[in-house]
Amino acid sequence: MKLTDKAGFSTTCIHAGQEPDAATGAIITPIYQTSTYVQEGLGRHKGHEYARTSNPTRSALEANIAAIEGGTAGFAFASGMAAISAITSLLRSGDHVIVTDNTYGGTYRLFEQVLRRYGLTFTYVDTSDEALVERAITPATRMIFVETPTNPILRLTDIGRVAALAHARDVTLVVDNTFASPYVQRPIEHGADLVMHSTTKYLNGHSDSVGGIVVARHEPQVEWLKFVQNAAGAILGPFDAWLVLRGTKTLAVRMAQHNENGAALAGYLARHPKVERTYYPGLPDHPQRELAMRQMRGFGGMLSFDLGSLARAKAVLEGVRLMALAESLGGVETLICHPASMTHASVPPDRRAALGITDGLVRISAGIEDIADLIADLDQALARL
Repeated sequence: MKLTDKAGFSTTCIHAGQEPDAATGAIITPIYQTSTYVQEGLGRHKGHEYARTSNPTRSALEANIAAIEGGTAGFAFASGMAAISAITSLLRSGDHVIVTDNTYGGTYRLFEQVLRRYGLTFTYVDTSDEALVERAITPATRMIFVETPTNPILRLTDIGRVAALAHARDVTLVVDNTFASPYVQRPIEHGADLVMHSTTKYLNGHSDSVGGIVVARHEPQVEWLKFVQNAAGAILGPFDAWLVLRGTKTLAVRMAQHNENGAALAGYLARHPKVERTYYPGLPDHPQRELAMRQMRGFGGMLSFDLGSLARAKAVLEGVRLMALAESLGGVETLICHPASMTHASVPPDRRAALGITDGLVRISAGIEDIADLIADLDQALARL
């Protein structure tokens, strides 16, 4: 099961970081549900001493996702927010960070309500416009934190161009790749230094685990993240690591269907007379469709649409029967949510309005069900308007 350097994406997802269990030959990495490891003698052990520091199941997952993203090493955390917190530990008081303005509400909350207390400063710009990014860079800027596609308006950032801007000024580029998944988008290939995911989403894919991961390219960042993971201790447990390993084995086939269903739903909504606007990178009128075709493989399973008012959005959100009204995304089942009151409730109303996150906006995470059933569900819900 040794992988070659030329192994394809699906092969890498299924095999990277995983060898048959040495003790039994089990093809699936075991769940090493242990807190400590018996040592052979003082200073002599089998590679593991204490489970906060390392765990074989977690190590397999970290190697697996590092290979999938094309990075040097991966570090798995208890949540996506814990992963972002670990990334920001690379910074020092007084450092400045440029952030995608339409970032996830939880990221905004961490930056504004927690990390500002420790002397970090943040500037939020539309990172789809490189000129705005360049103007926002100051002598104190140490990091650019990009979310692409954005949640939930689906704007794209040209990772290669922003990487060039960052590296010319010795600034670290971080890409939150959760919305796309490494099947759709590989930021390290375009110059990103760090890539993070909420593994809760597409990497796990089954809505039964919460976690996060950071994949790093450069050795100084690898060494620091390894230290912080152990020092702060916000680790992913072995059972959750095993669940995500199960998920990455089917990532390629799932994402192909997510792509197909996302495009079909977006096309249906874009043509519907009761929908004011549909956001999806694959639509012909999306302003960055050409970038999506260059930077992504497919257009993903995430889409949003505006119904014009809270009352109309509420009628549809409560009228669907197959789609589940729930936060999160990336599972095999289709989820539908109201960003203004759910995923982005922590973002001030005036900022939401400026970003286009209106009270009438609805977000869909397209699952892998039969597309005819999903369209029929939306059809009967929209008929209520």
